[in-house]
Amino acid sequence: MKRRQQGILTGMPFMANLAPRTFVDDLGRKIYLAKPPTRIVSLAPSITEILFAIGLDEQIVGVTQFCNYPPQAKAKPKVGYTRPNLETIVALQPHLILAPREYLRADILDKLEQLKIPVYVLEAKTVEDIFSHIRTIGRMVNRSEAADSLAAETRRRVSDVKSRTENLTRRRLLYVINTHPLVTVGPGSFIDHLIELAGGSNVAAHAPTPYPRLSMEEVLKGDPELILFPVGGAEGIPESEQELWRRWTTVSAVKHGEFHHINPDLLNRPGPRIAEGLETLARIIHPEVFKDRN
Repeated sequence: MKRRQQGILTGMPFMANLAPRTFVDDLGRKIYLAKPPTRIVSLAPSITEILFAIGLDEQIVGVTQFCNYPPQAKAKPKVGYTRPNLETIVALQPHLILAPREYLRADILDKLEQLKIPVYVLEAKTVEDIFSHIRTIGRMVNRSEAADSLAAETRRRVSDVKSRTENLTRRRLLYVINTHPLVTVGPGSFIDHLIELAGGSNVAAHAPTPYPRLSMEEVLKGDPELILFPVGGAEGIPESEQELWRRWTTVSAVKHGEFHHINPDLLNRPGPRIAEGLETLARIIHPEVFKDRN
């Protein structure tokens, strides 16, 4: 006899007359919520920003040590990041955990499932995924109106940038996430999609992974016209490492002094500030198009 699936929060059989709300995460896992959760743990800064942006300050009971925006997030209890503290999480008695696929380890997910704590996993590969995540989280927490409004406004700003840059000559760009080894962004990452929307051409566009390692031979072949460094915060590239790039005098970006900086929180986080990150990126790649804006 086939066993019926059970609601994670209720422990009751999943039957049509109970009408629990069903959500499918980016791992293809079904999450059943009998009612909107009022105690939420966020395991990514981007997720924390979404929750605050749709008015869930009081419902957030735990965040990572990197959740620094908005400022109120710094006051929330910390649960860890790539290695979240399970005892701390259990003590917070969450109704729902929202986690990024990129950093959530399989063993941690298994343990949380054993503890019967619902975990919804998100993975943004494109900017469109970010809009979808905002709307889905809004439905889960009974904030659909605020979430839909936020997604629509963010989409409008993204569309504005795209309309300004889509017919321009694309400039070759290298985004340096890490120097030793050299790590950048490739297909399957939302930042690669952002570079395209901003009117750029990612020199790692043909890499086999979303966050590939590149050799200098590959960089020299791609000949970036701009080199972009995240600066500030825990993910910034130190100035000493940036200066090392000046030895590669045949690279167009080096010859023309096209070294640029960006706040990594605006570009690396697939959340509500992604439109601001895209606008900043587009101004770097095509400054002539944005002279009418401050």
